[in-house]
Amino acid sequence: MNGITSLSPQQLRKAADIQERIQTLLAELNEVLGSPAESIATEAPKNGRRKRRRMSAAGRAAIAAAARAKWARLKGTPAPEEHARRKGRKLSAQGLANIRAGVAKRMAAQGRAVQKPKIRRSAAWRAAVSAAAKARWAKAKRAGKSRW
Repeated sequence: MNGITSLSPQQLRKAADIQERIQTLLAELNEVLGSPAESIATEAPKNGRRKRRRMSAAGRAAIAAAARAKWARLKGTPAPEEHARRKGRKLSAQGLANIRAGVAKRMAAQGRAVQKPKIRRSAAWRAAVSAAAKARWAKAKRAGKSRW
């Protein structure tokens, strides 16, 4: 569809004539039906808002369960329902390493990057690193340095 700026004056005049005919026909239709017929032509609601579609809680739950099952399949881990059945059992470090290796192998086969597991640091580790940094800065300040 051409932009309105690229139309010739003759084309603009023809478009205006067609618009006038449409408005005339709508007015005739209103007389016949006894109600405004603009909504028939424009498909827009009178107040400018569409009616929101509602979804039941059961529908949302079904979609969420399907999404969880899909991600469990992709990650190679048990679905949440199966995981809940095994809840009391712990996984050994070797078992966890096997699972991670399998996921890495599948991801590499699909040509996707394998995300390394996030290293979790304890509060004691953070405190030790902080104390070491403070000691370094205290030594540097004693030596008269304000930056490295």
